[in-house]
Amino acid sequence: MNFTREPRSEAEGLSISVVVYRPDLALLQSTLESIATACAVVRATRPSFALSLSLVDNGGLPDVAPSLQALRALGIGCEIIRGHGNVGYGRGHNLAIEHSPYSFHLVLNPDIELDAEALANAVDFLCAHPDAGLLTPRIGDEAGDLQYLCRRYPTLVDLFVRGFLPARARRVFARRLARYEMRDLINEHDIVWDPPIVSGCFMLFRTIVLKKLAGFDPRYFLYFEDYDLSLRAHEVTRVVYTPVVRVLHHGGGAARKGSAHIRMFASSAYKFFHRFGWKLL
Repeated sequence: MNFTREPRSEAEGLSISVVVYRPDLALLQSTLESIATACAVVRATRPSFALSLSLVDNGGLPDVAPSLQALRALGIGCEIIRGHGNVGYGRGHNLAIEHSPYSFHLVLNPDIELDAEALANAVDFLCAHPDAGLLTPRIGDEAGDLQYLCRRYPTLVDLFVRGFLPARARRVFARRLARYEMRDLINEHDIVWDPPIVSGCFMLFRTIVLKKLAGFDPRYFLYFEDYDLSLRAHEVTRVVYTPVVRVLHHGGGAARKGSAHIRMFASSAYKFFHRFGWKLL
């Protein structure tokens, strides 16, 4: 596949979208504080680089005015997009993506803490590697251990074992899960080009690529929208895992969030496999 460089039409800068629905206030504040710190590092090395944040309120946004004031004090444009109701994760991000005027756009979860150097390192990497259109970072858990959130194409068995079996039962499938989670390639040191699927908790795009893909597929309400977008991204650009960009993820699986999330997970899985192909084993 040939990846061609397209002329830039966006201004030099980074826009960030965070979609929230009844978020944990402490986690959201930590996310916003880490954005402020990471943006300050970018601004120190790139004084003319534009920075903006869109907080998309799908419902239940608490008062985060002090956090937004701290961002604005750093010269970071902030907006709250609200009034549309709970339209789902992907459609929420699309509301911000379609209006992004800058060269890069970051899709970010409200349960992610950015390392202070994360955004500066990510922008530096993309500027140095023009073929890369989607970047995924080293994602750690609360204990500091590496989360293996890059994926090979899933089977139904992989998803069931990974999402719903208790830890003791998952040990039986350890080799299978290790392959699905790309443990043979993903580590703390090596850049990995073109992992098939990357996590939606942090997806840094060239905006021109993201708009060419028309953002997330709105047919997914929650779950698998990142799998879908990852696979489509390979059609137009290169995807890269780079561990020099580091973040902390507080998220959990669907099975630990109750029956409503299990139903949404199953519905989205059906849409994903119906579009890209069913694979049992």
